[in-house]
Amino acid sequence: MNTFQISPSSCKVKQKPSDSKTILKQNPVEPHEYVDDQVEDSLQMALQYFEKGPIKIPSRKDKILEKHLKTVENVAWKSGLAPEAIDILLNVALSGKFGNTVNTRILKCMIPTTSISEDSVVKAVSWLCVSKCSGSTKILFYRWLVAMFDFIDHKEQINLLYGFFFASLQDDALCPYVCHLLYLLTKKENVKPFRVRKLLDLQARMGQQPHLQALLSLYKLFAPTLISVSLPVRKKIYFKNSKDLWNSAVLAVKLRNQHSFTEPRKLTFSPANFNPLKRKWKSRSVTPVLNSGSYPKECGKKEMSLSNCLSCDRSLPLERLQSFPLLLKNIHCLELPSQMGSVLNNSLLLHYVNCVRDESLLLRLYHWLNQTLQEECIWYKVNSYEQSKEFANLLDTIIRAECFLQEGFYSCEVFLYKSIPLWDGLCCRSQFLQLLSWIPVSSFSEMKPLLFDHLAQLFFTSTIYFKCSVLQSLKELLQNWLLWLSADIHMKPVMSSPLQITLDASMNSVSELIHYVGWLSTIALRLESNSTFLLHFILDFYEKVCDINIKHDLPLVVLFPPGIFYSSLLSLDTSILNQLSYIMHKYHKNLIAAKKKELVQKAKSEFSFSTKTCQQFNHYLTTMIGCLWTSKPFEKGVYIIDSKMLENTEVSKYKNSLNLVHHPSLLSYAVSFLLQESSEERTINISSIREKKWHCYLDYLFSEGLQGLKFFIKNSIHHSSVS
Repeated sequence: MNTFQISPSSCKVKQKPSDSKTILKQNPVEPHEYVDDQVEDSLQMALQYFEKGPIKIPSRKDKILEKHLKTVENVAWKSGLAPEAIDILLNVALSGKFGNTVNTRILKCMIPTTSISEDSVVKAVSWLCVSKCSGSTKILFYRWLVAMFDFIDHKEQINLLYGFFFASLQDDALCPYVCHLLYLLTKKENVKPFRVRKLLDLQARMGQQPHLQALLSLYKLFAPTLISVSLPVRKKIYFKNSKDLWNSAVLAVKLRNQHSFTEPRKLTFSPANFNPLKRKWKSRSVTPVLNSGSYPKECGKKEMSLSNCLSCDRSLPLERLQSFPLLLKNIHCLELPSQMGSVLNNSLLLHYVNCVRDESLLLRLYHWLNQTLQEECIWYKVNSYEQSKEFANLLDTIIRAECFLQEGFYSCEVFLYKSIPLWDGLCCRSQFLQLLSWIPVSSFSEMKPLLFDHLAQLFFTSTIYFKCSVLQSLKELLQNWLLWLSADIHMKPVMSSPLQITLDASMNSVSELIHYVGWLSTIALRLESNSTFLLHFILDFYEKVCDINIKHDLPLVVLFPPGIFYSSLLSLDTSILNQLSYIMHKYHKNLIAAKKKELVQKAKSEFSFSTKTCQQFNHYLTTMIGCLWTSKPFEKGVYIIDSKMLENTEVSKYKNSLNLVHHPSLLSYAVSFLLQESSEERTINISSIREKKWHCYLDYLFSEGLQGLKFFIKNSIHHSSVS
C-alpha cells in the first residue's frame, strides 16, 4: 500500500499526552511545521479512505466523504499532490467506486507538485477498458492527460497504448481530446496506412474538423506519400485549450513552492544541481529543469559511476551529458527530455536538435512553446512586476535559443500574431521586437494583416525612439531572411514542413517587406520633420537592401522611395550624405552585375529587373551627380518637389546652386579647406574652389573619412547611368 513517510520531528511530537509537554520542550518544533504535519496526516487519512472505498453507497450529505474531499482539494490547490497521491486518486476517479460528482471533483484537483508517474497513467487507462466511469469522466480524464502531458516522467509505455487511443476516435465526444493526445504522442513509426484511411473516413463523416486536420497534417508530415488530400498549411490553432481547468492552479503551486525569485538560467553545457523527480520549484522560471524520460533512479546516486550508469540503459541519461565530446560520442543514443522546454537552456541539446533535425523533436518543441506562450504566459494578463519580469525572462530564454540556432520558431510567430493587436508598445518591448526579427520566412501578404498592419499603427503614434527600434528590428528580420534564402538556394531544406513556402514566394515576401519599410520610413520622416537620427536608421536598413544581388546572390534589387532619397540628399548632416553616397555606389554595382548575369545566362530570371527600376535609379544618379559635381541638380525635375515650389523659395539660380562646395552639409569642409590653404586671409570666397583647387578639395574631403562619397565619385562619375 502506498503511504507517505512521516518526518522525524512529527514522530517526536506524537507521544503520550502526559509526556507531550516535556517532549515539546526538549525538541522544539516551529508552529508552521506542526501545522504542516497535521495537514499531511489529514491527507494521509483521506487517501486511505478513498483507496479502501466507501462502506456504503455515498450520499450527497456524507460528511466524512465531504471532509476528505475538502482535504484533498485544499492540499492540491495549495501545494500540489505528490506522485503517490496522484496514483491513488487516479485509480479512485476512474474505477467507479464513488459517484460521478466525486470523480469529477477528484480529477479537477489533480495538480502535480513535481511529476506524474507513467505507471499511474497506464493503470488509469486500463480502467477505461472496463467501462466503470461515465462519458463525462472519460472526457475530463483525457483533458487532464493532455494538460499534464509534460509532467509525465516517461512516455514509452504510454506510446505502446497508441492503438487503444486511436480506437477511441470512434467516440464523437472523445474524438477532439483523443486527437490532441495522439498529436502529442505520434512518432513516425505510428503512421500506418490503415490509420490514415480511418482518419479520412472520419473526416468524410464528421466534416473538416480542426482536430482531425491537425492529426492528418502531422501524418502527412511524416509520410507525405500516404495522404493526397489538400490540407490547410497555415492553420494557427487546431485544438481548444485543455488547460483552463488546471492552468491557474499549477501556476499557483509553482509560485507558492518557490522561495526566491531568480534570473533565468543562461545557456549551459551541463545541468547544474540536478535532483531527479524530487526537485522543488526553487525559481519562478517557466522553463522546466532538465530531466530525461528514461533516467533510472539509481543514476541519481553520487556513488554510481558513469560506466555503471551507461550500462543500466542503452540511452545516455541527459543528466550525464556534460561536454561536447560526450555529445558527439553518444549522439546516436540520446533521448530528449520529457519536457521539451528544458532544451532551451542547454546548448548541448540545442546542438543535438540542430544536427539531428528530427521532425518529431521540433514538433514537440513547437508544441511546448505554443502552449507556454499562448496559454500559460500571455503577457497582457500580467498584473504584477514579478510576473512581468518572469515572462520577460522566458522570452529572453527563447530569444537566446533562437540566436544560438540561428533559426526562428514558428510558435513564436503565432504568438506574435495573437499578441500584436493587444500590445501597448511598452511591455517587454525589447523581447517583443527581438522575436519579430526571428520570424521565419513566410508569405508577407498573409503576415501583413495579422502583424504588420497593427505594428504600423503603433509605429506612427509612438516616439521617435520606438520608430528607430522597430526599424532596427526590421533590418535584422531582413538580414535573417536573406541568410536563410541564400542558404536554401544551394541546399535542400532538411525539414519538409507544410509551413514552408517556395523560393519564388519567399523572394516576393522579401520584396514586399522592403516596400513596407519604405512606406513606413517615408511617413515617419514627415512626422518627425526629417530627423537626422531617424534617417540614420532608415539608411542602415537600405545598406542591407542595396547589396542583396551581389552579397547574397539573390536576383533582387529594390530602390528606396523618392522621399527617402531626397531627404538624405538635401540633409544638413554630412554623415547622411556620405551614407547615401555609399548606398548609391552599391546600388550601381548591383544593377550592373544583374545586367551582366542576364546577358551571360541569355535568359531573364524570374525576378528580372524592370525597366522602371533602372530608369528610377538613373534619375537618382543623374540628380545626385548634378547636385555634387555638375552644379545642375534639378534640370530634369524632382520626383517629390514641384518646380513652382522651388521658384517660390526665391533662391537665385536654384537649378545650379549646389555642388560639393555649396552643398549645405559640406560648407564647413569647404571653409576649413580654404583656411588651411590661406589662414591669414580674413575673407573667404568658397566659389574660388575650382579647377586645380577642386581636385585638392576632393582629396581633402576623402582624407576626412568620407569614404562613401569617395566610392561614389570614383566609380560613378564617368558611368552615370545603367543602360
